[in-house]
Amino acid sequence: MTEFSRKKKYAQFIQLLKGFRKSSILKAKSYEIILLWIRNNVTRSQFLLLSGILVGLTSGLAGVFLKLLVHYIEYLVHDKVHFEVQIIYYLVLPVLGIFLATLSSIVFFSTEKRKGVPAILYEIAQNSSVVSGTKMYSQIVQSALTVGFGGSAGLESPIAVTGAAIGSNFARTYKLDYRERTLLLAAGASAGIASAFNAPIAGIMFAFEILLTGVVFTDFVPLVVAAVIGSLLSKIILNEAILFQFRARHAFDYTNIAYYIILGIICGLYARYFVIVSQWVEHFFKHLQRSRLQKAILGGLMLSLLCILLPPLFGEGYQSVKNLASGRVEAVVSTSFLQYFAYHQWFVLLFLGCICVFKAFATSITIYSGGTGGNFAPSLVCGGTLGFFIASVYVQLGFPNVPVNNLLLVGMAGVMSGVMYAPLTAIFLIAESSSGYDLFIPLMLVSVIAFVIAKYFSPISPDLKQLADDGEIFTTEHDRNLLSLLHAPDLIETDIQTIDVNASFEELLELIKKGHRNIIGVLENKEELVGIITLDDIRPVMFNHELYSEMDVQHVMKAPPATVEIAEDMRNVIRKFDDTNTWNLPVLQDEKFIGFISKSTVLNQYRELLKGYSA
Repeated sequence: MTEFSRKKKYAQFIQLLKGFRKSSILKAKSYEIILLWIRNNVTRSQFLLLSGILVGLTSGLAGVFLKLLVHYIEYLVHDKVHFEVQIIYYLVLPVLGIFLATLSSIVFFSTEKRKGVPAILYEIAQNSSVVSGTKMYSQIVQSALTVGFGGSAGLESPIAVTGAAIGSNFARTYKLDYRERTLLLAAGASAGIASAFNAPIAGIMFAFEILLTGVVFTDFVPLVVAAVIGSLLSKIILNEAILFQFRARHAFDYTNIAYYIILGIICGLYARYFVIVSQWVEHFFKHLQRSRLQKAILGGLMLSLLCILLPPLFGEGYQSVKNLASGRVEAVVSTSFLQYFAYHQWFVLLFLGCICVFKAFATSITIYSGGTGGNFAPSLVCGGTLGFFIASVYVQLGFPNVPVNNLLLVGMAGVMSGVMYAPLTAIFLIAESSSGYDLFIPLMLVSVIAFVIAKYFSPISPDLKQLADDGEIFTTEHDRNLLSLLHAPDLIETDIQTIDVNASFEELLELIKKGHRNIIGVLENKEELVGIITLDDIRPVMFNHELYSEMDVQHVMKAPPATVEIAEDMRNVIRKFDDTNTWNLPVLQDEKFIGFISKSTVLNQYRELLKGYSA
């Protein structure tokens, strides 16, 4: 490097330091100064790779920390405690957990209006992938309180949201653009999911299937790196008892294909049942005329009752599925009132069937009464229990060669696929967690069948349907995604001419002489739109002076072909342009005229977005 080059680099570094001194955000953060200096001295690809490593480390550690925290809370509750004592825990802890989670949300995190993965999808589409910094820890606190104290929900969605917030805020710190910010947001979520399951491919699939729907990327190396690092952290730190791992399974036998087809159909129908219950419970709590804390107490009491009757509903429920996969059915039954009765296989099946039926209620009550959690774990637990239930029925009916463990594993993928609308994530998650890559055929078969059935009832995930219908999240329709990024308030042309409805024709001509537009708004009381005038409307009489005395504004104005509300969805605006075959439409706010929106302006903005979208 020449002397001139060295001086130039030094001058750039000094200028960078001066910029940091002026920044209230980065003041006294030397590690950020170093990384920003690195960013200015390495290529974009190198910096994104380094970013993926750092985001993966941070998000992975956050996921591992949450899993450990909840595991040890559950350990204190369950370990070496008699059933009679556990009943007290089941009665008190779920109420306490949901109450504390709701209280913390009210006191400390009141600015967070949306929860879970739908909130992240909203930020990607409507807030340029900028996620609130509080989400880097709020989800950990609230989900630990909820699930750790017995809430029947999963930790994976909160972990994904935490990772997404970490990635987004990392990108904001280093002033990365929208595409890079979205990429690191997805990398953080991917690392979180990978750390929760020790499944890097499943983490990547989750990012592509759920978070990056409708977003086009050519550079996803940071995503892969983050997922691998999150998975490694999980492997290194978490022990076998915490990891979502299954060892026992049977070799795939194509002669058993009928078992899997039937299971896929049942999983799809059950997933629909799960969704309907979730919507019903959400509607119940949403319209319940009680305070948030009162709803939390009510929901906690309802959950406590369910946990007393069906103890496997307490917490995530993974241990019950592990016991079933290991053949320890008695360990599942012994936590309930069935321990007082003689062991009978049909009693066990009835018990497992009740778990499948009421887990949907327990999860929905946990989430919608005020707790924080997701459907990841519940869908897996329900799927595993359902698969074991179906397999046990086959065995009791005398069917030969029933692959019990395979049906349990594949059932998890099937229900998750139907509930989460994420078949690829489900397939790779179970394949990685069970080292069961030889089960790919039944995994794909059951997951796809369940997914197709779920989509038959609702083409879009019910959790996201309202947001998708409102154009607030991205879908697979790329044109629709781009239009959702356009907003009428940003496109209004306020530099327009208006005239009073009672003005004379001469006043109108004077206005035209001074103007440069070919459209004029006609107002009453200076704010109410009563019509519009275009140059085409007055051209026939404009040069006929004899008609001036007989004409006024009301003679030449006409009703607008349509009007646009300021908050109207841009797809509706485009539809109005097409239906009216016009290039300018008036915009109203609370029935007051505020300007015009031009079709050419909309198309120009659309083209600009398209350039950045496909870059």
